[in-house]
Amino acid sequence: MNLESLAIKVVEATEVAGVDFMVVGAIAAGAYGVPRSTKDVDLLLAVNVAGGVAAVIQALEPLVQFGPQVVFDTLTWGRRHVGQSRSSPPFKVELFELFDEPFVQEEFRRRQQVFVPMLGRSTWLPTPEDVIVQKLRWGRSKDLDDARDVLAVQGPETLDMPYIERWCARHHTTDRLQAALAGIPPLPGLASPPPQTQH
Repeated sequence: MNLESLAIKVVEATEVAGVDFMVVGAIAAGAYGVPRSTKDVDLLLAVNVAGGVAAVIQALEPLVQFGPQVVFDTLTWGRRHVGQSRSSPPFKVELFELFDEPFVQEEFRRRQQVFVPMLGRSTWLPTPEDVIVQKLRWGRSKDLDDARDVLAVQGPETLDMPYIERWCARHHTTDRLQAALAGIPPLPGLASPPPQTQH
């Protein structure tokens, strides 16, 4: 089983369980930016359905072996369930539980149905603005690259930059946003400005 097939199975199991969710991580970033190789399937799940998360884990049991312990994620301060696919090569599946934190609540409220080429179907994703804010917040090298790529592909002129800037100010990541914007490569074929002549 490849990553794409596994991701579809995880999404379908969550839908069948009736749990509200959105796909996050590299799959979401790749849908809006530049797809990159990943071995992770990451979902953020609502906890408004009693036993919903457990039902998703149980449905995935034939495909994914989850650890017995709930992990507290150090980057989001939330609970997550970490599993590994039984296939070869193995892939990681992480189910993050929605929790009471202002940005996480806001990005979940704003989620939208998007066609994801990697999956060949539509599913729930954060908005591109929220992907950028979250990636800048995490701040790992690959996350910063993802944020820059989403900014580059979507284009700052089409994004709600005041929204992004507001959350970056709250998260103290404005410097990371500025660096990402500065790192956007020029469009191919864009003519360079003529050299300045001195008189």
